[in-house]
Amino acid sequence: MSDVVQMHPNAPRVTVFDYGAGNLHSLVKAVERSGAIVRVTDDARDALGDDALVLPGVGAFAAAADRLAPGRDAMRDALDAGLPCLGICLGMQLLFDESDEGPGAGLGVVAGHVERLRAARVPQIGWNTVEAPDDALYRAAPLPVAYFANSFVCRPEDPSVVTAWSEHGGDRFAASVRRGATVGVQFHPEKSSTAGVAFVRAWVTSLTRRTER
Repeated sequence: MSDVVQMHPNAPRVTVFDYGAGNLHSLVKAVERSGAIVRVTDDARDALGDDALVLPGVGAFAAAADRLAPGRDAMRDALDAGLPCLGICLGMQLLFDESDEGPGAGLGVVAGHVERLRAARVPQIGWNTVEAPDDALYRAAPLPVAYFANSFVCRPEDPSVVTAWSEHGGDRFAASVRRGATVGVQFHPEKSSTAGVAFVRAWVTSLTRRTER
């Protein structure tokens, strides 16, 4: 099967912010195959010039927060002003204020704290169910199960930002959140088989509609 993607005339330009912690190949390919033009940068301030931002799911909170620090305020301002963002796993956790995993400030776009899973078996690695009562992304691309790889989870102050829930070892936690145009998912859609790729495509399609306005 060819990797060539036929780009929409108004294909959104998406920047992936690289914390320098891991291989982003599968994530970049998933976004590209969904119809976006993808750029990768390790400069937090340089990451804000395109149509949307992706905060990937690889790395540790303290190191990522340190890499984010020089452009933290500018990134928060951009997200508050409506720049679409998809935060994945660690990327979702960086949307919050702080984490028990290590020092450093998150973006604070979503009020709340990141803490260790309250379960006997940690980390959670593998497939788990996703309960999404009513959210546009899940309506466009149902994702009943997804692939997780995490020891920490997000605890938002306002439960109304939660768009999907999951449970591990008796601990019910936010599988995804949304605040404005900012979406965070604790799972890895790029590793969640066909349904996960469809979820990424639904997010990219929402960006395409924005660029057409």
